[in-house]
Amino acid sequence: MRILHVITRLILGGAQQNTVLSCRAQVEAGHDVHLAFGPIHGPEGSLLEEARASGATLHEVTSLVRELSPRQDLAAYRALRRLTRETQPDLVHSHSSKAGVVARAAAWAERDRGLRVVHTVHGLPFHDRQSRLRHRLYVGLERYAAKRCDHLIAITPAMVEAFVEHRIAAAAKFTVIPSGIDVEAFKPRPERREAVRDRFGIPRNAKVVGHVGRLDPLKGHTDLLDVLPDLQDDHETWLLLVGDGFHRVAIEAHPSMKLGRTVLTGLVPLADVPDYLAAMDVMALPSYQEGQSRTLCEALLCGVPVVGYDVGGIPSVVIDGETGRLAPVGDRAALSAALLDVLRDPGYGARLVAAGREHVAEHFSADAMNRQLLALYERLVHP
Repeated sequence: MRILHVITRLILGGAQQNTVLSCRAQVEAGHDVHLAFGPIHGPEGSLLEEARASGATLHEVTSLVRELSPRQDLAAYRALRRLTRETQPDLVHSHSSKAGVVARAAAWAERDRGLRVVHTVHGLPFHDRQSRLRHRLYVGLERYAAKRCDHLIAITPAMVEAFVEHRIAAAAKFTVIPSGIDVEAFKPRPERREAVRDRFGIPRNAKVVGHVGRLDPLKGHTDLLDVLPDLQDDHETWLLLVGDGFHRVAIEAHPSMKLGRTVLTGLVPLADVPDYLAAMDVMALPSYQEGQSRTLCEALLCGVPVVGYDVGGIPSVVIDGETGRLAPVGDRAALSAALLDVLRDPGYGARLVAAGREHVAEHFSADAMNRQLLALYERLVHP
């Protein structure tokens, strides 16, 4: 098959890692794979080198920007229609919200020769913290785009439920395929624990709550800083925030930063993430919006217990009391209590990790994801 993937930006994020891993596996399986993407900019990092190494043919679409821009969006639509005609794919697979709308519309207009169109919902583009107008706009755009594809993929059942609830698409149009993790790349590195702590001046006997992800208002960094003063017991507790983003200035201005127990690492190479996880006693992800959360999967594979908010696809990874701990969204007292439960009892954390690592390896491996994707493609292209 000839496959054209389209994604908005190749930043260091879950949807992007998913897409690049898919491209690599499909090239290795003998398919002709193309990847179109918009301009990469900002402090979140880039997966451009990983995309090049995947073996896919890359196409930068300069008008495919993240922000809503009628002029740029029309230009991106026209560019993607041209690219579809030039590459003549058997299947177009779109990812992320903006590319998902524009690419589906463009590919659908070129489908007279039997082209199939698929879209993956990596995360909900609408959420409760949006204005009513923006929420209605995004739901309307998703309804429009859902009519312009042959099939939808959701990385968690919660995505399907949200789309059905908002009357965007019927459940029958979905296949749930969890976002896959390169399991072999994430293994415990206990030998790196002290070296990473020493590099940032974190005491070796301190308890460390970590967070891996771009610095974004929806990722919950502020909530962790809010509860940091409550996390002191018979030990000193530090925050290790791994990643960068446009929200950094607001985080640096938070009052808890004055305690001097928070480290902002900035952008780190993806291959080094297990080193940073080794320095943590617990990985926390109090997100207000989340697709599946690859970082929680990665933490469990690296032997780190996890705590998250009960939102989006996080419960598919974190089964409360079995593979990690969950707190209600925005409930800082419950977040603090869950973190303290794990920090105070390393044996409890170890039991959560043992079950969590097995759960992730069984349900969230890249191999399983790629097998399911190619099986779906075959059913659509060769019914």
